[in-house]
Amino acid sequence: MNDRSKIEEPVSSEFARFNREFESSLRSETNLLQAAIDQILGATGKHIRPLLVLLAAKACGAVTESTINSAVFLELLHTATLIHDDVIDETKQRRGVPSLNAIFDNRVAVLTGDYILSTALIRSIQTGDMRIIGIVSNLGRDLSEGEIKQMETADERILDESCYLQVIYKKTATLLAACTSIGAISAGADDKQIAQLHEFGELLGYAFQIRDDIFDYFDASHIGKPTGNDIREGKVTLPLLYALRQPNEEAAHLRQIILNKDLTDEHIKRLIDFAKVSGGIEYAKQSMMRYHHQALEVLRSLPESAARNALAALADYIVTREK
Repeated sequence: MNDRSKIEEPVSSEFARFNREFESSLRSETNLLQAAIDQILGATGKHIRPLLVLLAAKACGAVTESTINSAVFLELLHTATLIHDDVIDETKQRRGVPSLNAIFDNRVAVLTGDYILSTALIRSIQTGDMRIIGIVSNLGRDLSEGEIKQMETADERILDESCYLQVIYKKTATLLAACTSIGAISAGADDKQIAQLHEFGELLGYAFQIRDDIFDYFDASHIGKPTGNDIREGKVTLPLLYALRQPNEEAAHLRQIILNKDLTDEHIKRLIDFAKVSGGIEYAKQSMMRYHHQALEVLRSLPESAARNALAALADYIVTREK
């Protein structure tokens, strides 16, 4: 069961309400800001994170008012970080459409991101739960630290898998873990269930990001991301990290190209091809599936329910998606 409509089924009415409240939370009387918001709403993604919140809550009992507020503010927070990331990375496209900074400029993009972030914080307070507010506060720090760690790793050309995993933990795993654990908290789950769903979200976060990184090694025109874009920005991800560990002259030569920051289009193509022929894609997929299997094992410790089954199906969807 990896069809999105089937996955959403246990929380279909709640998910519809989330979508309405997410859109209604983004309103401004400032024309330029509203124009930027309209652009964001027209290019929203698959809303995997709020779906995780809703399903985690339902798996622990029921979706509450706090759950809806949590789903909204977590998606707002995620949206704000994407806007800021596009400015930092000078990205001109996201999900096949021009990014906010490409349509307007960096000033408008940063300020719009700040506005959305503030809206998220206001919404988090409406949950009235200090545990949830505490998780969100720490999450903001983790996401910022992860972005800086990624910049540091890229600038210094650190070719180390443990550093790569540290970045994934801060930038993706902590966010998905926050979604699942906050969902559980909002439903009144006990400490054991909260811990289980936190672990599930964290493991799923690793799988999610590795899947995203694999896309960079193939023609990805349908997702609005040029092939080799991560490498071009100095981000050496798991497939290439594995390939560069090979004890041969080609690997040594390509490591030197990266260290010298000599990333021409020809060299990027060569690096991508080397990652493929050296088994880097297979290695990354195996790592992704290992995290996926571990996540499902954790999920099986929860009582059987339609929502739990949908969480498992969402995990399957994450590792099999094509964009």
